[in-house]
Amino acid sequence: MAIQVNLDMMLVKRKMTLTELSDRIGISVTNLSLLKTGKVKGMRFSTLDAICRELDCQPADILEYQITKVPLF
Repeated sequence: MAIQVNLDMMLVKRKMTLTELSDRIGISVTNLSLLKTGKVKGMRFSTLDAICRELDCQPADILEYQITKVPLF
């Protein structure tokens, strides 16, 4: 997928565990873990809002678009 999730980097920068973030925003550790590893196909804006609020960051700090190059042959 061309969208990379950088939640783990923001957690390290904010010195916060996944469990602590889970408790603060009311999302299960399992769901946050799936999000962190990029194993989800989508995310609600309300979830992104809660994560950004608690980590004091912007959505672009969490989500990054990476261009995937397709071979021409």
